[in-house]
Amino acid sequence: MVELALPKNSTINEGKVWDKPAGAANVREFKIYRWSPDDGANPRTDTFYVDTDDCGPMVLDALLWIKNRVDSTLTLRRSCREGICGSCAMNIDGSNTLACTKGMDEIAGPVKVYPLPHMPVVKDLIPDLTVPYAQLRSIEPWLKTETPEPEKEWRQSHADREKLDGLYECILCFCCQTSCPSYWWNGERYLGPAVLLQAYRWLIDSRDEATGERLDDLEDPFKLYRCHTIMNCTQTCPKGLNPAKAIAEIKKMMVERRV
Repeated sequence: MVELALPKNSTINEGKVWDKPAGAANVREFKIYRWSPDDGANPRTDTFYVDTDDCGPMVLDALLWIKNRVDSTLTLRRSCREGICGSCAMNIDGSNTLACTKGMDEIAGPVKVYPLPHMPVVKDLIPDLTVPYAQLRSIEPWLKTETPEPEKEWRQSHADREKLDGLYECILCFCCQTSCPSYWWNGERYLGPAVLLQAYRWLIDSRDEATGERLDDLEDPFKLYRCHTIMNCTQTCPKGLNPAKAIAEIKKMMVERRV
């Protein structure tokens, strides 16, 4: 019989179980993914117990409580703590979301925290976002015009401005990007829902004068057309946006310019 060995770092081991806080009346159990590139060991899940009477109500509050009071080596990204910066995006209780807006009371049982899926891990809960940011740069997410710049500002009607609603609010947390199976399998060629939503935001902007050029750049079997409307992106977006609709609108623009 053939015996197959799993690649190094492909399994997640049970890690350390930390002591419960002494004298705590209300405790929540956290199982947190841990991995460091420095020790060469397989990933593991450590178990922590958080005194919920001594920290805020959000998952991020608990993670910072653990880092400050139990294990200072726990590594994560965070900044605004208000659902604006997108830094603390991670997989919590099986769904991609923001730790700063996910309440502990929304989760039954142990709180399981992992980094965003299907991305290289820098350390612990920090994913390597080099590829999606490079893809974002590739769509040139800024106003492109040939008309001489006006003295004050580029004017826009109220109706045209409203077309940007549901697009400009994207905080580039990449929760949608990393929930998409098509992106998992074609991540270096398919731009993914977050980047395509950003692409549509500039395509639909009435002030932009590079629509044809932008569509030409997206006319590719992989960049755009790997979307199969699974809708994971829309379901997981912590800002309530609809990347799948934006992608469908780009496809519609592609068809309309051929007619």
